[in-house]
Amino acid sequence: MVLEVAVLPVRAGQEKAFEETFAKAQPIIISMPGYVSHKLHKGVEAPAKYMLLVEWQKIEDHTVGFRQSAEYQEWRRLLHHFYDPAPIVEHFTVVS
Repeated sequence: MVLEVAVLPVRAGQEKAFEETFAKAQPIIISMPGYVSHKLHKGVEAPAKYMLLVEWQKIEDHTVGFRQSAEYQEWRRLLHHFYDPAPIVEHFTVVS
């Protein structure tokens, strides 16, 4: 299992529109092979900063299967114009 951690800096004032659009985009990621689960968290101190946590069966499910898919192009079209600067995305595995 691999955890994708994406810090999503949403443009100030766009939080509500981002959340509504994210709700519409969720079925895209849910439908991808290797997808396990996801959660979207909103910053407390910085309410325009979000953290997306996605569990994948293996890293390639995200980096190849999702990111190189036609579905990802739709995901980008729906969501990426909300970000400034670009999101920071890293992957983690369980240690203990």
